[in-house]
Amino acid sequence: MTSPSVSPPTKLDPRPALVLFSGGQDSTCCLAWALERHAQVETVGFDYGQRHRIELRQREVVRTQLAQHFAHWAPRLGPDHVLDLGVLGRISESALTQDRAIALQANGLPNTFVPGRNLVFLTLAAALGYRRSIRILIGGMCETDFSGYPDCRDATIQAQQAALALGLNEELQILTPLMWRDKAQIWALTQELGGAALVDLVVEHTHTCYLGQRGQRHDWGYGCGSCPACELRAGGWQRWNAAAPGASPGAVPA
Repeated sequence: MTSPSVSPPTKLDPRPALVLFSGGQDSTCCLAWALERHAQVETVGFDYGQRHRIELRQREVVRTQLAQHFAHWAPRLGPDHVLDLGVLGRISESALTQDRAIALQANGLPNTFVPGRNLVFLTLAAALGYRRSIRILIGGMCETDFSGYPDCRDATIQAQQAALALGLNEELQILTPLMWRDKAQIWALTQELGGAALVDLVVEHTHTCYLGQRGQRHDWGYGCGSCPACELRAGGWQRWNAAAPGASPGAVPA
């Protein structure tokens, strides 16, 4: 089961968890979800030569902001790890790793698809977790509002979980709390987890834009406003606000 309940447990799970954390909207929501449930949470990020490298900077900012503005989560937030995956960028020939226009490929997938990215991420996260006695991985994969990437699908994640558990000879869980949620529902979950303060934090400090632009601030955050990632984020924001008038954030954490 890769999509667990949203309702927080009556007591914290003593088992540590490792969150695949990019510094974007979805992984920040997953990090908050994990901090609400687990007594110890570590994070892992990946430097694969992505053009939008600003996300690597923002992930540090988001972690700091979470610890500063959510005192009950701060002691649960453990070490951060960044793994060098430059080889993935060199072999992928993707618009996320090379200076090329975003377009659809002949196979129907956008050329922002980095082949095998989530499979590699999960494999290395599991290896890191193995050494740190962490058997729960949490990722922001979603097949509802997404760009069609096959390594975001629930069937892929379940197959990867089974393969890793066999390969490590350990019980391993990969939890994907956003798998069946669209972007509007992810905004709603963010508010449910941390109220307006967490929504404000996501708007102001997370990064989603494929082009790495943070010069223009929209109601939903920073970005070019026209790449697929920005369009998904903006569309979800608009639908969420239309369904819940007055849900927009107030003051942004400094």
